[in-house]
Amino acid sequence: MEHPPPPPPPGPPPPTAASGPSKKKLYQAIAAGKTPVEGDHAEARLLLSQRESSFRKDLQWMLFNKYVPSLIQDGPQCGLVALWMAGHLLQPPLSVSMETVVQTAMDRGYTAQGEMFSASDMAMLAEEVCGCRAELLSGGMSGDNSTAVLKHLADGQAVLIPYDEDFNHEPCQRTGHRAHWAVASGVLLGLDQDSLSREHTQPDPTLPWLLLPQDSPSCPCPTVGAREAYILAKQGKSLRYQLWSLDKVAQSNAQLREMDPQRAGDSTQYVVPKGGVEVGLAGQVVLLHTGGQTQ
Repeated sequence: MEHPPPPPPPGPPPPTAASGPSKKKLYQAIAAGKTPVEGDHAEARLLLSQRESSFRKDLQWMLFNKYVPSLIQDGPQCGLVALWMAGHLLQPPLSVSMETVVQTAMDRGYTAQGEMFSASDMAMLAEEVCGCRAELLSGGMSGDNSTAVLKHLADGQAVLIPYDEDFNHEPCQRTGHRAHWAVASGVLLGLDQDSLSREHTQPDPTLPWLLLPQDSPSCPCPTVGAREAYILAKQGKSLRYQLWSLDKVAQSNAQLREMDPQRAGDSTQYVVPKGGVEVGLAGQVVLLHTGGQTQ
């Protein structure tokens, strides 16, 4: 008498939805096998060479940037990840772990899940964990504030920026439903020809149309006369630098008015300031004065 064949081996478990901790796995899977391009200007050169045709030929372009490391966020921690990345521009660089940043934010009541819906809380957290002065800039990223942001970046210091994130990580306008944080560490300025003093600049070795600042603390920042400006930024869903028009970032930053209704109704506890997302984030950025720590 023949015995029936053995049952087939069990198949793989069904896939789980990308939510909660599995979102981290998704971001990490996308980043797997990729390493960030290190160096102040290396990755920026690559970005600029790919988009060279989009930059006005009648302007002189100058690049400032200070490299910050990448970190893929674990859940809704984009602001805390941006702060951790920014801390590496401190002198000396931040030595606090990401876990300590998260725990401190929770202990102070700034967050419940890792979210940061208050730029004011972000500034206070930055001063505590980084030991530096954090300047809360309100009133949007245009006019005098635009000049302040550009000068800060050209001086090699970090800016933490809340904005609405599109699916390709670019700034968009979703009234705050896709609120996200990035750290800006550099700026590309389009200036009038012959407006720069050559004694303070040097040509880029690979892009002949691009100038870099001389390694000198006395190098003046030509932000006031900039015709066009782009910022270099990183955020917690990619290892790569992003290059964004300052105007586009400013528009996204200004219209952060409300939490995504789906998130607001998902019964998860979040820390939202009195007055909501608009009071907490709209038209606000945090400038980290990274030249010296106060502790």
